Amino acid sequence: MRKVLIITFLFFVQISFAQNKADIARWESTAKKVNIVRDKWGIPHIFGKTDADCVFGLLYAQCEDDFQRVEMNYITMLGRTSEVKGEEHIYEDLLVKMVIDSAASVEDYNRSPEWMKKLLNAFADGVNYFLYTHPQVKPALLKEFKPWYPLTYTDGSISAIQTSNLTAKDIKNFYADISSDLSHIKQRDHEQLIGSNGFAIAPSKSISGNSMLYINPHVTFYFRPEVHMISEEGLNTYGAVTWGQFFVYQGFNEHCGWMHTSSEADVADLYEETIIKNKDGIFYKYDNSLKPVSIQPVEIKYKTTTGIAKKEFKIYSTHHGPVMAKEDEKWISMQSNNRSLNGLIQSWSRTKAKTFSEFKSTMDLRENVSNNTVYADDQGNIAYWHGNFMPKRDIRFDWNDKVDGSTSATDWKGLHTVDETVHLYNPSNGWLQNCNSNPFTAAGPGVISKKKYPTYMAPDAENFRGINAVRVLSNTGKLDINGLIKAGYDTYLTAFDILLPSLFSSTRTQIADNIKPDIMKAIQILNEWDRRSAANSVATTIAVLWAERVLPYLMRNNKGDIDLTLELSRLLKEMPDNEKINFLNEVLKKLKADFGTWEVKWGDINRFQRIENKLTPHYDDAQPSIPSPFASSMWGSLPSYNSRTFDNTKKRYGYGGNSFICAVEFGKKIKAKSLLAGGESGDVNSKHFKDQAEMYTSGQFKDVLFYKEDILKYTEEQYHPGEKRK
Repeated sequence: MRKVLIITFLFFVQISFAQNKADIARWESTAKKVNIVRDKWGIPHIFGKTDADCVFGLLYAQCEDDFQRVEMNYITMLGRTSEVKGEEHIYEDLLVKMVIDSAASVEDYNRSPEWMKKLLNAFADGVNYFLYTHPQVKPALLKEFKPWYPLTYTDGSISAIQTSNLTAKDIKNFYADISSDLSHIKQRDHEQLIGSNGFAIAPSKSISGNSMLYINPHVTFYFRPEVHMISEEGLNTYGAVTWGQFFVYQGFNEHCGWMHTSSEADVADLYEETIIKNKDGIFYKYDNSLKPVSIQPVEIKYKTTTGIAKKEFKIYSTHHGPVMAKEDEKWISMQSNNRSLNGLIQSWSRTKAKTFSEFKSTMDLRENVSNNTVYADDQGNIAYWHGNFMPKRDIRFDWNDKVDGSTSATDWKGLHTVDETVHLYNPSNGWLQNCNSNPFTAAGPGVISKKKYPTYMAPDAENFRGINAVRVLSNTGKLDINGLIKAGYDTYLTAFDILLPSLFSSTRTQIADNIKPDIMKAIQILNEWDRRSAANSVATTIAVLWAERVLPYLMRNNKGDIDLTLELSRLLKEMPDNEKINFLNEVLKKLKADFGTWEVKWGDINRFQRIENKLTPHYDDAQPSIPSPFASSMWGSLPSYNSRTFDNTKKRYGYGGNSFICAVEFGKKIKAKSLLAGGESGDVNSKHFKDQAEMYTSGQFKDVLFYKEDILKYTEEQYHPGEKRK
């Protein structure tokens, strides 16, 4: 028996070794066909014979720059975060496993068209070759990447999973039998308040007569790097790629460009299920019958101090989808579409579109779930689509709330065509915008008729960014690329047009003797302020810190998704005058305690700092940092800079907002300028770790190197994957 065991062991070692030799030979063969050219900013320009070669090189280059972010995105989308971070993430993983089916991803890989399968294989090969050639890199969990992984993450959005506002807390409440209360139904999400901006400029609004596109996603810093892919199969795409993905998510090619903003278009619905339990099992009512609730075992592994443990669940589902929560005696199931093969096909195909017609054909796949799309091209077209995947529904029901799951009347009725969704092509005013805002003001008020569309297509509220964008684009003349950037960097804080008059009114109603001199001086400073954020502005400091205290007070009884641009005046009128003044006094006292004076310039406390590359970064007042003049887009600023204090800091540090920013002009030759938060590399020892930091905080853009002759002129190094770098 012992001899048999030894022989069997050697047999498997030989099989494994043979497989590894075959893999290595394939990787090395592909690497010879790929050339990575790093320009003076460290941006990788990937040249390959085939599209698959480019994907191989792109993933290899991404791993060079920040492997931990590549890996963590897939750990998350596989529902395996607990194996790295511990038991407290179990229900986050359970949520992911309920809405992202890994088994279905494998099936989609197996049935993929051959061209897509080549890209998926190249994805896995690129990462695995990097790990093979960099044994010093120790994965947190994924020691070998599988080609089906991208089919778990077919949308590049930061909000790629749609749960109709249900959270891991709801999952825990139900499956751990803790509570029958829903935690976050229709609660306003902070991410919705900060969002992204996209502008498209038509030839009639352009000095050169060329259309232009402004790409301005607002996400956490370092969420996407800047890349360029060029193949001999027609691929020539530049822009931002979400770590670990192989398609440019927001960017442009030789003929057209696309910018995605997160959408509130309703793509996921909650159903109240009437549950009947009897000796035969668990059932739910549907029309005039009982249907069995399906039960599927799910295992979640999690990290402990002694190793890996596991927790087993029984997941319930109806034909609508998984049961996610409970409210009173009703089980709450969710119908959604969080991943699909066609979604990945659409994400890739748009990057190779050459005409407006071809781009619209990619939209006809209707699998873009979480995004709006702003578009411009070299034929002078500009366009906007609000959402894309849009189920047909019975308009008798309120789809902003849970609906009755016991009737077939609430079932989805197929998908709307693209032409049936909210869209706008080539408006006569020559511009369009979306800032995660009301789509019916995309080209100014009244251009798109709200009455034409069911409410579930566009429940989006207006926001202060959207108001500012319409103001800026309406009042400016013809633009060149620098003028477009200037428009995109308008720092007017629209919300204070409502907030400050209310504060001023409150101070006038109070007896002068009751108002401290410091408060009166602060009011004077605010009265004289132009309401634009600036590094040397004391008023910006006072206004933002005061508003950050006032807004939670106003929203404490308004958990629904209300339109603040319409409701803020009412809420402020309901707020006692003395509360507004007390909040201002608290701000001044806190500033004086922290900095010795309340007259603190915004740039002195609002800082950009990149001193390490942890997934959860650390900030330190004692370490070097750079002043930022920008504020959160929550207040209406078009450039977004979200900052706050941390446990060990008195100053505020940016953590998200403007990330990859790009302006593109579509003439006979592409002209583009871009900017990246910090720098391309995640290596703290690289000169490209923060070489764009000063530029970032001043809004100084670099020229995009799109053509080979320009790339080679500013080449820092070029190499094949696997070769030793400088």
